[in-house]
Amino acid sequence: MQTSVDGDQTRGSQGFNLATIHETVAAAVGDRDCIVTCRSDGSTDRRTYAQVTERTRRLADALRARGLGSVVAREQLESHRSGQDHVALYMHNSAEYLESMLGAYKARTVPFNVNYRYVADELEYLLADSGARAVVFHSAFAPTLAAVRDRLDRLDVLIQVPDGSGHDLLPGAEWYDDVLAAATSELADDVVASWSPDDLYILYTGGTTGMPKGVMWRQDDIFVAAMGGRRPGDQQEWASYGDLAANALNGGVKILPGPPFMHGAAHWVAFNSFTNGNTVVLPSVTERLDVDDLLATVAAEGVNVVLIVGDAFGRPLVEGIEAAVAAGTPDLSSLLAIASGGAALSSGVKSRLLAALPSIIVMDGLGASETGQQGTQLTTAGQEASTGDFTPGPGMCILSEDLERVLEPGHDEMGWLGQSGRVPLGYLGDEAKTARTFPVIDGTRYAVPGDRARLGEDGRLELFGRDSVTINSGGEKIFAEEVEQALLHHPAVRDCVVAGRPSERWGHEVVALVVVDPDAGPVGDDELLTEAARHIARYKLPKAVLRRDALQRSPSGKADYRWAAEQATRLVTDGAGS
Repeated sequence: MQTSVDGDQTRGSQGFNLATIHETVAAAVGDRDCIVTCRSDGSTDRRTYAQVTERTRRLADALRARGLGSVVAREQLESHRSGQDHVALYMHNSAEYLESMLGAYKARTVPFNVNYRYVADELEYLLADSGARAVVFHSAFAPTLAAVRDRLDRLDVLIQVPDGSGHDLLPGAEWYDDVLAAATSELADDVVASWSPDDLYILYTGGTTGMPKGVMWRQDDIFVAAMGGRRPGDQQEWASYGDLAANALNGGVKILPGPPFMHGAAHWVAFNSFTNGNTVVLPSVTERLDVDDLLATVAAEGVNVVLIVGDAFGRPLVEGIEAAVAAGTPDLSSLLAIASGGAALSSGVKSRLLAALPSIIVMDGLGASETGQQGTQLTTAGQEASTGDFTPGPGMCILSEDLERVLEPGHDEMGWLGQSGRVPLGYLGDEAKTARTFPVIDGTRYAVPGDRARLGEDGRLELFGRDSVTINSGGEKIFAEEVEQALLHHPAVRDCVVAGRPSERWGHEVVALVVVDPDAGPVGDDELLTEAARHIARYKLPKAVLRRDALQRSPSGKADYRWAAEQATRLVTDGAGS
């Protein structure tokens, strides 16, 4: 296998490149499993670091052979402009998803995530907004892609991954494995030498509160911010590729990302795994959360860490774990930690996880597409579980309401959660939103994605929630996530999303959409509100509680606040408003 790096190579004055990082680790632990995919028949597809390196180099060669890979130097571009070709990843979780990310980076193109639940109009918007030149897609999504293909003039390259859905090859598309088989893993030396820390990483936001936007990072910055660029022990940045290679020799932890890779937290965990020489394990069911399949995979592969997203994953998971513990099967003794990213776990779910598996650690991570990882909360058995407070990470800060100063710990003001140091370049193609979200204060550039927070005198962060889903009621700001967490304290509430509706008296008022456990017996609204009132002020309590069989969420488990607002507002339209 051709190698690209010198083990003693320092990071240089500009930093790290994601393609070079993976190849550095592969040179150190080539025979170790990199990606393990479980199949429904009980077999597994195991790909070592050396095999993934060869396959991703072949994909890179194929992309470049099809005319992709030209680069405009970063210093010649405004912060909201890209000088590289973009590759859409339109797949369920699979080895091919991660290979496509790595292969695209090695071709000096930029892969980006596609929400596979999008209908045709939404898909067309995303592919047009991104200016995608290529798409790698599962066959299941061929009909939706076919509906918009002719309206996307820049989309030249279609690579299709078979998935058992039975759809034929789209006209003009090529099968993924055929593309790799016809390519070479011997990339030209000048291509490998050109891999740069300035090469882009793009992550599209979920679009649950507005139109999706592509957040653009330098690879060196996103590596440090979210993809393993800090030493686990002291959180200092890695100094050299040689240090990464040495660290990888001690790897081997098995990590199972539960949410889809189109969600940043999931592929961040996967790349953290690669950086540390660990193994990514995928269950056989990837198009939805199947708790039985996930837990069977944990037992069969000896998985050590499982990633989930908030209570939408946490509640069904803890129910499955409780059932497994009671039955004595499957064996979950390998599990060391359950981590949540992208949405907070409620204290009730944390307590149940630790009661069922007292030896594990429950890790809550705070972060956003625009900030990377910002803070953590670790809970072990015997500790009182809480929600919404975190230990800040490097660069996390609180900014004043007017975005003119940094607030010191112990401040009384309701501030903006911010991040300094390693922050994105901006939003792809959106100069105005880039300026708003990444302000410069006293010569320092900050990322301010819109969360409200306060920093206590003890240095702990108290997070209130996203300002874009805040409800202004009677002159008071009420944070939707705070009300949701208060209602989730009731053991009968399986899921909850809070939104506002117009009110003649209050301007807007709080409405809660809840899913109640059907086995819990009769649970009245008064009982739910009484429990919530133990945790939040009475003026924050919902004025109405709507029962639903299920709530609309993204595949990653994030609440769809636009849908919730439509549901709440429908009451007024139907004459049921206050």
